[in-house]
Amino acid sequence: MEQAKEKLRAFLARHIAGRTIADEDQIFASGFVNSMFAMQLVLFLEKNFKIAIGDEDLELKNFQSINAMAELIERKTAHSQNGSNS
Repeated sequence: MEQAKEKLRAFLARHIAGRTIADEDQIFASGFVNSMFAMQLVLFLEKNFKIAIGDEDLELKNFQSINAMAELIERKTAHSQNGSNS
């Protein structure tokens, strides 16, 4: 999970010049990013972590912090490794 957090920090740093973001910082509530950035974030997660973000995942709680996104990545990766339970 630490590797995922490092990738997330690097991605956010490229888009938030001059700001340091802690893993637990609320990136939307703090004004670090806005809703327009959300789609870029989703595409980054899908491409770099080879996961599919479904409609059921598009909740602010999954993207509000580096920790939340790392947990989402972990859940989606574990789900894809275990196969579909549908």
